[in-house]
Amino acid sequence: MTFKLKNNILIIKPILHIILLCVLFLFCIGAKGQATLSNAYKKKIDSLILAKPQTYKEINTVIKYSKKDTLLLRYLAVNSEKHRYYIGVSYAYNQLGTVYRNLSRYKKAIQLHKLGLQASTNADNLEFKVYSLNMLGVDYRRIDAIRTALDYNQQALELAESVKNPNEELKRSINVSLNSIGNLYHSLEQYNLAINRYHASLKIEEELGNKLGLAINYQNIGEALEEQGKLQEALDKYRTSLAYNEEINSNKGKVICNNSIAQVYLKQNKPKEAIVLLDTALIGAKQLGDKFITAFVEANMGWAFMQLNNIVKAEKHITNSIEIGKEQGIPRIIALGTKRLSELEHLKGNYDKALTYYKRAIELEKQISSTRNIRYANDVILRYENEKINNEIENLRKDNEIVKLKLKKNRATLLIIGISLLLLAVVLFVFYKQNQLTSDKKMLTLEQTMLRSQMNPHFLFNSLNSIKLYIINNEKKNAVHYLNKFSKLVRKILEASSLKEISLEDELETVSLYMHIENIRFSNKIDFTVHVGRDVDINQVKIPSLILQPFLENALWHGLSSKKGAKKIDLQISKPDEEFIIISITDNGIGRAASEKIKEAKVLKRKSLGIDITKERLKNFSKDYLNSFKVEFVDLKDEDGTALGTEVTLTIPII
Repeated sequence: MTFKLKNNILIIKPILHIILLCVLFLFCIGAKGQATLSNAYKKKIDSLILAKPQTYKEINTVIKYSKKDTLLLRYLAVNSEKHRYYIGVSYAYNQLGTVYRNLSRYKKAIQLHKLGLQASTNADNLEFKVYSLNMLGVDYRRIDAIRTALDYNQQALELAESVKNPNEELKRSINVSLNSIGNLYHSLEQYNLAINRYHASLKIEEELGNKLGLAINYQNIGEALEEQGKLQEALDKYRTSLAYNEEINSNKGKVICNNSIAQVYLKQNKPKEAIVLLDTALIGAKQLGDKFITAFVEANMGWAFMQLNNIVKAEKHITNSIEIGKEQGIPRIIALGTKRLSELEHLKGNYDKALTYYKRAIELEKQISSTRNIRYANDVILRYENEKINNEIENLRKDNEIVKLKLKKNRATLLIIGISLLLLAVVLFVFYKQNQLTSDKKMLTLEQTMLRSQMNPHFLFNSLNSIKLYIINNEKKNAVHYLNKFSKLVRKILEASSLKEISLEDELETVSLYMHIENIRFSNKIDFTVHVGRDVDINQVKIPSLILQPFLENALWHGLSSKKGAKKIDLQISKPDEEFIIISITDNGIGRAASEKIKEAKVLKRKSLGIDITKERLKNFSKDYLNSFKVEFVDLKDEDGTALGTEVTLTIPII
């Protein structure tokens, strides 16, 4: 044996030659073994294609130990295609799709399951159609495409239930569909309904003796109970599922159960017990190559370390979960990971980051359960639940057709009914038009009465008297100013009286003119203020025309006219939400009780109809809106019960 050192590299020539010969020898042995195995499999597949079995069970008996071998499955698909054995093609592509789905390669899985569906259609085989449709439903549910998943599962269920005496495989397919509908109820937070579906599936699985199906159903029931906060009951179901998975040695089932049990422990603040299970689950998930499950285990690991205040490890696992979610395009995992990051940043004291992550998680969750998907899901549920009822309705419809045929024999009866209906329609139309005319007449009367209340003789006389007094006293400037204000007000009232609604800006301009003229008669002793909220666009908001004047007139002549000292009227406008605008008129007058006593003491009593007319107009105005109006009077008092004034609040719909 010789050793050489050249350019600092140690060369061992004899050893290198020996190693190369050994590798070549082992390769030849392996290739020979592989060729033998491949030939044996080809013979088995060729025999299968020649026999052309027609059921899933018959094919699965031959292939079941090779269902994860993608090379061999592709050989089955290609050669079955050559011999037009489409059932074999469908089986092969569906098994390939399942392999890729378990590796979280969902696009590839969907493509293969669609090929399986196409092959089952070519074979016109209902059993394989149902199987393919269910597999596509599972694929799409994994990527949160609820609408598409439900379409496929619903089609599968309808096809399977169309068979009067389904075989064992069709019963299994019905269970897959039932579980999907249960998952749908679960996503809509209808947990009791979901549990009912799982129990229905559980019953069939018990009849079939399918322990895998039993494990899946107990797992699903546990998840629904956990969402309801029934943690101990959920644990019992998870442990039952785990027992079945251990019995059939399902590594995937054991990983899922351990992760779920650990999640309950975390909700019970038992992070140490949870981590023991999660360590095992994470190793198992990675060995399976199922990134979907791995991501959820990583998220729970992050949560467990958060509870133990191990920030570094928590962040590592949560980040791993999010990266898998982004890599596989699964919004649910990204949303969960982002939510955990928010909790982590909160724990670290980074409240701004925590809020940012929280908002992002909420947005992702909204995208996952969009209104359109939920509405569609509800439609599917109703369609499924009412399917049997619809069949009964169909039977009734057929009976009704028979009745109609009998009715057609009696033309005279049908003619009378037709004429009666026509007369009834005419009467209803006349009644409707009469009612509409009455309503229009009532509105016209209200508008006329409103105009008279705005232009009442007392106000006109007093205003003109004030102008006359200015002229007599040779106060030309005041007379002209007053006359300009008065003429502008009259013009505004006449213009507004012809409109059903005006902008809030125009209404405020009108009442400001009115208050200015009235204030002159009160020797400018009234402090009138208007406050408009920042979120109120007075140009866009529409209200009934001349709606505020009667309330201001009430405040002036019933609240402030008999009051001594400072006199104030405050008009506040706000918009608490997008549906209403609130207008408050507050005065510091003598109050409604004192005003009523003064009114009773007067010899000549004049009933004011302004407020009643305004309420009636608001009622008619609100008919065109989604919400109704409100008018509220509040007597303002101090702690001793002394009157401090009156507040009137108008709540007017704007949408």
